[in-house]
Amino acid sequence: MENPRPDKVAVVDEVREKFEASDAVLFTEYRGLTVQDLAELRASLSAVGGEYRVYKNTLVRLATKDLEVDQSFENDLVGPTAIAFVGQKPDGTPGDAVMVAKALQAFAKANPLLIIKGGLLGTHVLNAESAKALASVAPREELLSRLAGGIAAPMREFASLLQAIPASFAYGLKALIDAGGAAGAPVAEEVVEEVVEEVAAPEPTAEDTATEETATEETATPEVAEEATAEVADEAPEETPETPAEDSVVEQDDNETVADAAAEEE
Repeated sequence: MENPRPDKVAVVDEVREKFEASDAVLFTEYRGLTVQDLAELRASLSAVGGEYRVYKNTLVRLATKDLEVDQSFENDLVGPTAIAFVGQKPDGTPGDAVMVAKALQAFAKANPLLIIKGGLLGTHVLNAESAKALASVAPREELLSRLAGGIAAPMREFASLLQAIPASFAYGLKALIDAGGAAGAPVAEEVVEEVVEEVAAPEPTAEDTATEETATEETATPEVAEEATAEVADEAPEETPETPAEDSVVEQDDNETVADAAAEEE
């Protein structure tokens, strides 16, 4: 466009600023909507941080030709086009592209003449289906809440765990003591008694030692007697055959003496 009028230049600058300041823009076709319908749509969009404006398509192309975005979105700049810019809410807080898309989708259901054609999310181009799908995403506040809850939940569990450790230890120690008091008490008493006996037991004296030795000897005496008796019993049979032998020798000597005496008499 050669030598544009100052008013058009101002519009181009305005459109460029709005594109640069917006997190997202959505293109719609408003053919057939009444002025009242458009007023209601603007009010619903403004409540969630959206600004609904109508510009000539040629001026929008001029305003966005130098922006670092995919220029394929220009395919949506055909026919009567209105743009929903995601800017700020009335309270100054940032708008939400999801909430703006939801507002457009809700209005389109009630007013089928409104057609969502596509848009830009950051520097990414959205087609009609993607722009409509954006309306099904959870709002930013809900996503942030879920994210915060997801982060906080492990922290709460960890904090609860830290708080539960002393209590669990105390309960476990008490249970151990209770269980030990029922089954382990006799063992403890026996150990104590053994220790007391070891400590209280006197050291053996010389008299005690002598007494123990005497008792040992007395205990061993029956065994010695039994051994002696066994030896005598073993030796007795060996001496028995010797007695007849001696008797035979005596008888033989007597016979020889008698024989000698008889011979001398002859």
